[in-house]
Amino acid sequence: MTLTQAGTRGFRAYTAKHLDELLRRAGYDTEARLRIRAVASVLPFRTNQYVVDELIDWSDIPGDPIYRLVFPQEDMLPESDVSAIAALLRSDAPAAEIQAAANKVRMTLNPHPAGQMELNMPRVGKEPMPGVQHKYPETVLFFPKQGQTCHAYCTYCFRWAQFVGEPDLKMASDDVQGLVRYLREHPQVTSVLITGGDPMIMSAPVLRRYVEPLLALDQLESIRIGTKSLAYWPGRFVTDPDAADVLRLFSTVVESGKNLAFMAHFSHPREMEPELVQTAVRAIRDTGAVIRTQAPLIRTVNDRPEVWERMWRTQHALGMVPYYMFVERDTGPRDYFAVPLARAYEIFRDAYARVSGLCRTVRGPSMSSTPGKVCVDGIAEVAGRRVFVLHLIQARDPSLVGRPFFAEYDPSAVWLDDLRPAFADRFPFETGALDAARPLVTPGGPLGRL
Repeated sequence: MTLTQAGTRGFRAYTAKHLDELLRRAGYDTEARLRIRAVASVLPFRTNQYVVDELIDWSDIPGDPIYRLVFPQEDMLPESDVSAIAALLRSDAPAAEIQAAANKVRMTLNPHPAGQMELNMPRVGKEPMPGVQHKYPETVLFFPKQGQTCHAYCTYCFRWAQFVGEPDLKMASDDVQGLVRYLREHPQVTSVLITGGDPMIMSAPVLRRYVEPLLALDQLESIRIGTKSLAYWPGRFVTDPDAADVLRLFSTVVESGKNLAFMAHFSHPREMEPELVQTAVRAIRDTGAVIRTQAPLIRTVNDRPEVWERMWRTQHALGMVPYYMFVERDTGPRDYFAVPLARAYEIFRDAYARVSGLCRTVRGPSMSSTPGKVCVDGIAEVAGRRVFVLHLIQARDPSLVGRPFFAEYDPSAVWLDDLRPAFADRFPFETGALDAARPLVTPGGPLGRL
């Protein structure tokens, strides 16, 4: 099959087996292609014809931001690791040997950050609930089994471990009735986020099987769908054979009296330029769903204030609600993509200052860390010391939400773990108010390890 042939539903996926041919298109020589393939042996690679033909500027490789969003780069991993795997590829080593070497590197990349496997997985009695995450009292995340892939993989993705074929690293469930039972037992849960992967990779009937049982739960105020589909396959809502069925399902959610929050991931303004995207946005909004936008701050892709200003303005003009700027998580090729917190704050501040109040619904820069979502509010001089001013937007311990705290200024810090508390011996979430190993008891019953 050639790269220009269409696949099922007009969707044509490109995976690692197509990577060498695509890299030839980018003009890389044999050795460069080999080393990039070595990186793709560790980190997952998947893109599609729409991204390749409509979004990437092939005259600007490797600098093109969309190319960098989906194609691995040689220097994403330590040189010694890349060279070792490249040598195995060069010598046509057995696939099992290459896989073992790749997995060894993966285990150094913190595949499950922020305690998501140990601390966030709820339990029924002593039994864990795979495919469910419950970090904050009012919100549950659900990972539908059929939605644990994407139309294209982002090179920065903090859930990259979902896609590398290692069962022990994957979160997924098809037990929607078990989810419903859990929610009934925990009436403090008011929001369910259906996530992945990408739930919009699923067909309308499969998506409906997961969504409709939730509509009978009076406790739920909102159902969220986390997706990159508007950027990577907008035809999902316009030209796909079941696009109308998907939109009818969205309308059904809204008509049931619940808020449908469509959590759209846009990492660069170019992803919103095609007319097809704008048509898809209108179609989703016409169902009554609210589209909220979010993305991480990524070095070499969107680490300039004018990029975020343009993103937020475009999103607002299209009727979407700017929601979050995230800090790149401490997983995968974080060292390659990370922006220092001081610079992240400056980019957010400068972009925020250039948009209208209607765009200032956005929050950030925010770290989705073990204790919760930590927002960098500013850099200030307090009592003669330069400090970061921070607060928890969301927290495992709700009593900590919204309370400001301080960290010593460090121009090289890229994550919460790099910071030292200022004016105190410990951060608020380290004082004993939060004991992650202790079950938290609520009126709805024990939550186990949130």
